[in-house]
Amino acid sequence: MEPLTPQRARSFGAVADTYDRARPDYPADALAWALAGARRPVHRVLDLGAGTGKLTGSLRAARPDLAVVAVEPDAAMLAVLLGRHPEVHGAVGAAEAIPLADGSVDAVLVGQAYHWFDPARALPEIARVLGPGGVLGLLWNLRDDAEPWVAELTRRMKADTDATRLLDPAADPPPGLAKHLVDLARHTTRHTQLLDADGLVALVASRSYAIAAPPDEREQLFAAVRGLAATHPALAGRSTFALPYLTETWRGIVPG
Repeated sequence: MEPLTPQRARSFGAVADTYDRARPDYPADALAWALAGARRPVHRVLDLGAGTGKLTGSLRAARPDLAVVAVEPDAAMLAVLLGRHPEVHGAVGAAEAIPLADGSVDAVLVGQAYHWFDPARALPEIARVLGPGGVLGLLWNLRDDAEPWVAELTRRMKADTDATRLLDPAADPPPGLAKHLVDLARHTTRHTQLLDADGLVALVASRSYAIAAPPDEREQLFAAVRGLAATHPALAGRSTFALPYLTETWRGIVPG
């Protein structure tokens, strides 16, 4: 499997619009479950590693009463987020050096990004901006390979190089959580994303391994995915189809 290099982590800005169009949002029940772990009222939430704001948008739709702060290392990704959500306060920054004051948020949510963090440096920073009783929620939308056509998609995507599959949120707690947080718990919910063939290709194009691939390999990858949409019995002849996900969420509380 390819390593999770800083270059891969910073590759998404080149396809920011594609990423925003193709990636799924987050289910409201997963967000509610994550926030419910806090030991104090939640008024201000940090979306850390916010990308183009897929989680921010889901949170704003589910909880318009909350103040949301978005921190994202890639300025191009953050620009898309702020264009979609101008009411959100946004800042360029990393999980390992969060540009916020101590105890300034009640919850930190991380959508599809924790596997890019250095836990030894990021978790103390997260605990600092939360303070005692604040909650950290980590969310991943994972394709449900129990569906045969999705398993075939994963095979054609060569998704053993997918960063999210180098860390298994459905197994043990993600690295570092037990050292820095208490009351760790996990939640799973089902989620779907409505796509057409172009959207399925865009979803693949938004992956870091596809962004980094040589042009000929990338085109072969896209052709394989288009072939699946055109020929698989579950997809052929359909204008749109629902891609199933399992949304895995971990939460933990800052002690004290």
